[in-house]
Formats: sequence, C-alpha cells, structure tokens
Amino acid sequence: MTTVTADIVVESDLWQAEPRAEATVAAAISAAATHSTRDGEVSILLADDSAVREVNKQWRGLDKPTNVLSFPAADTPATRGHLGDIVIAYETLQRECEAEGRAFLHHLAHLTVHGFLHLIGYDHETDAQADEMEALESRIMLGMNLPDPWQDSPPDVLRERA
Repeated sequence: MTTVTADIVVESDLWQAEPRAEATVAAAISAAATHSTRDGEVSILLADDSAVREVNKQWRGLDKPTNVLSFPAADTPATRGHLGDIVIAYETLQRECEAEGRAFLHHLAHLTVHGFLHLIGYDHETDAQADEMEALESRIMLGMNLPDPWQDSPPDVLRERA
C-alpha cells in the first residue's frame, strides 16, 4: 500500500467562502492515491485566477487562467518523495460550477483527482487515454460517494482545459 501526503496551501482569500475546501482536497488525494504505485507528497495550491494565469503563462505559454494545472515531479534523487504540484483556480472553478450546475466541493474533488492522476502518469492526449482516465476518475469519485463527473457532463470539459 502506498502512502501519499498532501501539503495544501491556500493562497487566495477567496477560498474562505468554502471552509471545507481543504478537507475536500485532502479526501480526494487520499482516494486517488489508492491508484498510485509511488509513495510521496503532493503540493496543492488553492489560488485565484490571476495566480493561475501567471503560472499557466510561465509554464505552458498560455496567457489565461484554467481550472487546474498539474506539474509532475521529475523522478530524480533530488525530487524523490515528491510526486508533484497541483494548482487550482477558485474563480474558474466557481464559473464552471455555475455554468454546468455542479456543486462546488464535488467539482473541486474532481479537479483534485484529475490533477493527481496527471501526477502519476495518466493523460488525455488521445481518445483512448481520455477514456481510461475518465473511467478511473468516475470510479474514484463514486468511491468517495460523490457523483460521477462524466455523467451528463459537457463534452471535453477537462480534455480541453487541463
């Protein structure tokens, strides 16, 4: 059994509107970690659109905010024990919830699971990869007694943004 710990940092005061956000992220990491073959720590930054836009611009060349960014750690002696970093934007998450009729904490859990799966090697560059990743996200979310994020989901919600 693997052990994954979550270091959660709340950078934006906007997250104060969701007092259960940190607990939701921790639970999502714990649930997703059952699919990891590596022990380690994950750093999660709960930020705002402005901060995520800067990170997205610096590391991906995209000058816009997005819902979640994942940065897997290189597997080197210097990074051993660190699986990677996840950054989540409050306003983008909130807008998506309003537009898609999703509960904020459910969508936060899904974005956290999605980000974690990227850290452990999952991707959605091809339809086959996306199908595999989405199926696993569904199993993890249902295992947390949360709704399946892909049931009645708008097409390509995370395929385009993550």
